[in-house]
Amino acid sequence: MVIPIRNAITKLAFTANRIGGFIAGICILATAFIVTYEVILRAFFDAPTEWVNEVSVYLILISAFLGFAPAMAAGKHISVDLVTSKLSAQTNKFLAVIISILGLGFSLIFVVTSTEMALNSYQLNMLSTSTLRVPLFIFSPRYLAASSTIFLSTW
Repeated sequence: MVIPIRNAITKLAFTANRIGGFIAGICILATAFIVTYEVILRAFFDAPTEWVNEVSVYLILISAFLGFAPAMAAGKHISVDLVTSKLSAQTNKFLAVIISILGLGFSLIFVVTSTEMALNSYQLNMLSTSTLRVPLFIFSPRYLAASSTIFLSTW
């Protein structure tokens, strides 16, 4: 019974990571385009925009959050092996289990707090402090999506 559930979670995590990675790539590409647009307007027409800075920050944050889980699942996250390279294989396996449990706990906390943040920003009608005055609940689901994919990846 446990194996089919684990296989279903693994398949769901794989699918979520592929979608998240794709969206992260689109966000980086969109950021490159709008920043180039801003540079051209500022340099050649002396007409800077008000929205590019804020939107590019949102897009980069989305790409970072959604790109973290696929990188972690693929083992391409940043790691330092200064200590672990000197430990035995059995100790490294034990540490991997402990780190996975801690990661699972952290990502679960991240899921809960990002859900609370999304609900609060919607209920309180929170707006960004920039001139755009964007409703923050629009961007809050990125934290929930990212934390959920991280949770599934650490499972």
